[in-house]
Amino acid sequence: MIDAHYVPPKFTKEMRSTHKILIPNMAPLHFAILQDILQSEGYQAEILQDDGPQIAQEGLKYVHNDTCYPALLVIGQFITALKSGRYDLEHTALLITQTGGGCRASNYIHLLRKALYKAGFENIPVASLNFSGLEKDSGFSLTIPLAKKVLSAVLYGDMLMCLRNQVSPYENNKGDAEATAQRWIQTICQDFRAGKGMAKSQMKKRFDAIAADFAAIPKTVVPKPKVGVVGEIYVKYSPLGNNHLEEFLASEGCEVNLPGLMGFVQYCIANMSETIRLYGGNALGAWAADFALDYLDAREQLMGESIRKHGLHAPTPFLEMKKLADGLISYGNKMGEGWLLTAEMAELIVTGFENIVCTQPFGCLPNHISGKGMINKLRAVYPNANITPIDYDPSATRVNQENRIKLMLAVAKDRLQNASQPPVQHSFTQPPKLTTTV
Repeated sequence: MIDAHYVPPKFTKEMRSTHKILIPNMAPLHFAILQDILQSEGYQAEILQDDGPQIAQEGLKYVHNDTCYPALLVIGQFITALKSGRYDLEHTALLITQTGGGCRASNYIHLLRKALYKAGFENIPVASLNFSGLEKDSGFSLTIPLAKKVLSAVLYGDMLMCLRNQVSPYENNKGDAEATAQRWIQTICQDFRAGKGMAKSQMKKRFDAIAADFAAIPKTVVPKPKVGVVGEIYVKYSPLGNNHLEEFLASEGCEVNLPGLMGFVQYCIANMSETIRLYGGNALGAWAADFALDYLDAREQLMGESIRKHGLHAPTPFLEMKKLADGLISYGNKMGEGWLLTAEMAELIVTGFENIVCTQPFGCLPNHISGKGMINKLRAVYPNANITPIDYDPSATRVNQENRIKLMLAVAKDRLQNASQPPVQHSFTQPPKLTTTV
């Protein structure tokens, strides 16, 4: 039991220079840039690399098994690191994100503090990274210049992930695409440290150079199953959360497409204005959200133009992808990944990635509704859709997950071999209106 008089320590401004801040890993390419950004801002940040099934087992000691699986893994990764002996516990702090919405992720920080107390680390301070004004008394502040760097890093990370994933299955020299991505991470980090790489003109120049580098990698393009991965944000991107799903799909000879992390950021911003339009509120807030979307859309459009100019596949811009949800699911469905999850599946299908793995924590009700719950509706609109939902949970075995994915891939490979299905039209038209909405 926690002492009723226990007050969790706060991360103060003075700790910025005295404490090492540990951060759970999620999207490896993106978070490598984020780590360098925080270090350049004076924070002693480190992205945790602890991996393996023991992380979940550690989390289960301090988090109820009915709690959201990502929370269990994040807390397990933190406590594993604190027990490792690698850190001076008198000068160590933890950083965790909070969405601020109805998702349980907003409460991870309270679960983490409770777990730290139970594990004997009650003196470890926890800082919050959020855009919602939560934890207002935290010494970690997300300033406008820092936010600008973080948003730019997400765009660069999305581009590197997109290009690496579509080039690596066909590269003549194994590892060229990954090496190119890592080289560009170093260049982008150097740009940020010099105060560059965030202006629109500078980003356009970098986007062109990055796309040209990937396009120049020697490759032999042969037919391969094209597989998209969607789902709850953590298990979609995190190798720890999805049992290294990308690596497994690559080993099965697939080209993998993960929708970008910026889509989730834009989704959260779009929901601010959508809430005001649906339920009322300050019109100025809706205007500010729309302004932020336009700011990000302009840069996203530049990224797409650079990718297409070099003959590679560019993801659909968010504002166009959003239209694909129209007639499928209500924009008022915004708990968790909400309508975005449905729209991402539709976007993957119309761009040739009709084979989809929908990753979801077993106990994530919003994603079961807007992910697994939308599969039949998507199949009705897109008959070629070949979607398999996969639950990730401490009790779910990796071999069972991979066997279910192999069943989906068997259909994909059979279609590829026989070419019996009509080709998917690569257009961004809206799906036909249905008579009911969710």
